Amino acid sequence: MKLTENTILVTGGGSGIGLALAQEFRKLGNEVIVSNRSQERLKKARAEGFATYEVDMADPASIDALAKQVVADYPSLNGVIQNAGIMQTENLQAGNSQQVQNDTIAINLLGPMRLNSALVPHFLKRDRAFIMTVSSGLAFLPAAMFPTYSATKAAIHSYSQSLRYQLKDTSIVVQELAPPYVQTTLTGEHQASDPNAMPLAEFVAEVMSILKNKPEAREILVERVDFLRSAESKGVDAYYDFFNSFNDQMTSAMAGAV
Repeated sequence: MKLTENTILVTGGGSGIGLALAQEFRKLGNEVIVSNRSQERLKKARAEGFATYEVDMADPASIDALAKQVVADYPSLNGVIQNAGIMQTENLQAGNSQQVQNDTIAINLLGPMRLNSALVPHFLKRDRAFIMTVSSGLAFLPAAMFPTYSATKAAIHSYSQSLRYQLKDTSIVVQELAPPYVQTTLTGEHQASDPNAMPLAEFVAEVMSILKNKPEAREILVERVDFLRSAESKGVDAYYDFFNSFNDQMTSAMAGAV
């Protein structure tokens, strides 16, 4: 992707990684539009000078309305960063995770897919365009206490490959951003100050450096996520040993945080 002269929609752009990316892309001279479900976060984004749109990424009608309105208001739109998402723990023994599962799949997986479907016809008319999906390091090594979140991110990774292949002879570049554990409020306020998480500013700086040096990178992987991305390359037995060790450590860490 070209880092300048774009008009970009950032979903989930009212906080965390989404807002930080919106700020960085605007610094480069891009026109950046922010969407979010939270009115409070949209208000803060507007205070920074961003154009904002309210959207519920779990609602197909809301997504369709967003796409139509943004394209109408910004015919130059040629990029989307699919950052919106939720992450919640689940106890699969309790049998009460259905609502969390429904919401997570709707927002994290179906939402980006629906928005891409709505925007691709417009992007195909542009001389150049890009779609940046946002998966996670947990797409490659799931966190057992976040089973549906991890599953949706694995699905986004798979979907991104198929989308990229189908669009390979068009003007649309498809890139996948796979963050590690970053200091945001995705799982709650505690995460924003967790010393085990990557500082948000450091993460975004590395992402922008990757995009500058490898503008056509299929996967945008900061160094801290490499151990997750390469987990399966260890072989089946070693992978499962690593999976168990990783989740044992995460369970202990979460228990200590409570």
